[in-house]
Amino acid sequence: MKICLVTTFPPSTGGLSEYGFHIAQELQRNPFLSLTVLADELPTALEEREGFTVLRCWSFDDPTTIYRLIRAIRRLKPDVVWFNLLFSTFGRNPLVAFTGLMSPLLARLGGRYTHVTLHHLMDTVELKDAGVRHERLYRFAGAVATRMLLLSNSVSVLMPGYRKILNDKYGRDNVHLRAHGLLARRPEFPDFSRRGTPTHRILAFGKWGTYKRLELMIEAFNLLAPKFPQARLVVAGGDHPQAAGYVESVKKENAGNPQIEFRGYVPEDELADLFQGSSVAVMPYSSSTGCSGVAHLACAFSVPMVSADLPDFRQMAQSEELAIEFYPPGGAEGLADCLYRLLKDPEKQYAMATQNFSAALRMTMPNVVQKYLRHFELQQRVQTLKHIARVRRLPRWIPSKALLLRLLTRNSLSWARRSVVLHTSWSNIPTVTLLHDNGNVGGKLNGSSIPANGNGIAARDGRTLGRARTSAAGDGTDNDSAQQAGYYKFETAPTVDISSDHNSEQAKPEQAIGEKESATFTAIRSSSPTGSNGHDGTGRIPSWNDGSGGK
Repeated sequence: MKICLVTTFPPSTGGLSEYGFHIAQELQRNPFLSLTVLADELPTALEEREGFTVLRCWSFDDPTTIYRLIRAIRRLKPDVVWFNLLFSTFGRNPLVAFTGLMSPLLARLGGRYTHVTLHHLMDTVELKDAGVRHERLYRFAGAVATRMLLLSNSVSVLMPGYRKILNDKYGRDNVHLRAHGLLARRPEFPDFSRRGTPTHRILAFGKWGTYKRLELMIEAFNLLAPKFPQARLVVAGGDHPQAAGYVESVKKENAGNPQIEFRGYVPEDELADLFQGSSVAVMPYSSSTGCSGVAHLACAFSVPMVSADLPDFRQMAQSEELAIEFYPPGGAEGLADCLYRLLKDPEKQYAMATQNFSAALRMTMPNVVQKYLRHFELQQRVQTLKHIARVRRLPRWIPSKALLLRLLTRNSLSWARRSVVLHTSWSNIPTVTLLHDNGNVGGKLNGSSIPANGNGIAARDGRTLGRARTSAAGDGTDNDSAQQAGYYKFETAPTVDISSDHNSEQAKPEQAIGEKESATFTAIRSSSPTGSNGHDGTGRIPSWNDGSGGK
């Protein structure tokens, strides 16, 4: 399968470049895929990541982006074109951004299967916090752009509420809910030896300047520092593209505070050290633009989180079972109190860290990408079957009907062998022996058990599993010790016809249950001479000893 991934890509620092890199990394590991990354052009000549086929064929804020991108797709002729998008991916200029969002529709009209992973919706973005002046015009253009994106073959969103909006408001049924995934290949268990020994590092990570601002965070930290002097604030990340110079200006204002550290841009290979050494990650946002990548980074390294109480973050925490403490948005005192309570409670830190580690195990990037590939492959097969069905409806007198079928199915044979979805091989897995010699034998039950009343179910060979019984009148020393130890043994039990007249009352419920399985199993009695249910196997009530000497 040939896939073209349209995304910003490192060393570019555009929005979603890290997410695009992790998607490409997982796709590149699949030996049955041919991946080409259609990435944004770099402002200066930088070294490309090794191991990737990258074609930089579009630029941010370039009016010719859509023409160049569609031309590259036509030349490569991929099976799937996967778009990793924000509404601002192609430009800050509204017109350029709008025309760039037409590319998934044009790629589909060109005969390519197109899929869009949409990270936010214009319907939920607080445009005032993003510095937008003409809000109504933006809302209208955003609704039109959303409808264009929904004309792709399929769309994935990362929040349950987003899927509901697209289904209810826009009336589309090709929207899928996917997990965001971790921006790390595998989650790491928390390293508590680096947290609070004795310094507690409070991490603020992101691209700052718009709806992510540092004034509230620094004000809350100044309230916390006198009560918790061993706390340190670490600010990591750079400026948002729309707020150039913001982090540097905040750094100058707080240059005299030794408890505040500005790390700037953090490379990919240093993220683990940064997060593992932090006691808590804070998201002091005034609004949200979808699923938070910072939250999933903190989750990947098992870091407790504190966040503003925003609807998107509440929904994300509930749907993905993340451990997040919330404070009232815009309140520095509420944020300081929330941090103080968390840092003073080591047990809560441990519980939140381990909960985030457990959540991270369920949404690793290999699992997320595997679900995408399974969907792409399924759609390919469905499309092939649709073409075959059309050919089969042609009249029989058409001489080239068989030839058309051969042409349509030449690339769809042996799907199981050519699948891009990596399957687990069961051939080399050793057989696991269970209790009482039961085991995995191709879906067949090769053992049986016997209930307390002495009746059981066994295969036609007559073997049954029963507890060894001790008769008071017989020599039961061995059996008595086996009974005390809880041992079982196999006994040969004769098959009994449960439809006889003298046993009709008991046969009715057993026959009703056994009608569905009568071809494989037969109800049996215990082989014990006394019969544990009071019958001796001949239909009469035998004499039995209750252990007190009476019969």
